[in-house]
Amino acid sequence: MQILQPPGWPRPKGYSNGVLAEGRTVHVAGQIGWDASGEIVSDDFAAQFRQVIDNTLAVLAEAGAGPEHVVRMTGYVTGRDEYLAAGRELGEIWKQRMGRNYPAMAFVIVQGLIEPRAKVEIETTAVLPR
Repeated sequence: MQILQPPGWPRPKGYSNGVLAEGRTVHVAGQIGWDASGEIVSDDFAAQFRQVIDNTLAVLAEAGAGPEHVVRMTGYVTGRDEYLAAGRELGEIWKQRMGRNYPAMAFVIVQGLIEPRAKVEIETTAVLPR
């Protein structure tokens, strides 16, 4: 995997502008903050984010992939202020679970998600080496 950083551009914090990867692609459906029984773990944004990452890693593991294989994530959040207020805690959760891998990312503020209590949903693409 190669991080794409155009000359002269400032380094992004917490994500990459682009990633070049070759191999087998794993596509993970949007994950929300529910546990294996289908219950939302908490109404706390950071707690839901933690569960989203754990769910994503569980699906990736089924393909033999881990956080180091993630090349892109697209997140949908229902509250901009809540997302920004949780920033420090989200960073800690990220480091604990994803390490120093910073894929290409986008986060979009949405009016709502299909599951009414969900505050964040993240789709993921990973690439396993051939």
